[in-house]
Amino acid sequence: MDSAADVAARLGATGYLADDELATVLFLTMRMQRPLLLEGEPGTGKTALAEALAATLDVPLVRLQCYEGIDATQALYDWDFPRQILHLRALEAAGSQGSVEEAEKSLYDERFLLARPVLAALQQSPAVLLVDEVDRADDEFEAFLLEVLSTWQVTIPELGTVSAATPPYVVLTSNRTRELHDALKRRCLYHWIDHPGLDREVAILRSRAPEVAEALARQVVGVVQQLRTRDDLLKPPGVAETLDWARALQHLGTTTLDLETAAATLGALVKYREDAERVKQALDRMLTS
Repeated sequence: MDSAADVAARLGATGYLADDELATVLFLTMRMQRPLLLEGEPGTGKTALAEALAATLDVPLVRLQCYEGIDATQALYDWDFPRQILHLRALEAAGSQGSVEEAEKSLYDERFLLARPVLAALQQSPAVLLVDEVDRADDEFEAFLLEVLSTWQVTIPELGTVSAATPPYVVLTSNRTRELHDALKRRCLYHWIDHPGLDREVAILRSRAPEVAEALARQVVGVVQQLRTRDDLLKPPGVAETLDWARALQHLGTTTLDLETAAATLGALVKYREDAERVKQALDRMLTS
């Protein structure tokens, strides 16, 4: 990609509409071969950006979903223990005359290696490595990631060092449930993704769900934008929920948003009972304003 404008145009062809700032930092991420750390509220399109980037570049997307307690084993590699046992039994059945050392060595062959996301991304380069919700992992896992992102290689004691022929494009996402360490942030380029404004969200909706009529799209986005200004919701809807709600309404044949249909389809928009009750009480005012 030759420029930030080129990045924006090619992402747009996949249905992902990036603003100038996001397109610029993504262009620099690729040119400088630096990881990109995206922070923002859930549902603002952080994961979708990595998916769109992989589609744009026509390379594999390798996703590492972080969670509390994740360690290097889940991110790097493991050995296929059941196949190793079958291999030993096959050697016994065949009456192998090799030594115990040779049998043990044969267990740690690449055919028994289970590549987890980080190793897979290094092996499949070029690829897009998505490290999703890194804020859910702990400090030790951050340190491990920092080492890999600095060297683009991992060492497997039984096989040796695996280095990426071409460093993968790395996108890390965080919902900012906790602060990440400065060392990891310094290694990355950074961008905060906020909820889009009304016109931009309508454009996103029309791009990702062109089957939804523009009039209905504007009504849906108008309600969602009002909901995000409320401070009594446990989780305000993100762009992903906007898309889900609009598609649900379209599947019901809705052309104009009304109170009854809106209330019946809130399960696509809000995901907490308390939020659903609050939104139902406010729908009449929002739809008539």
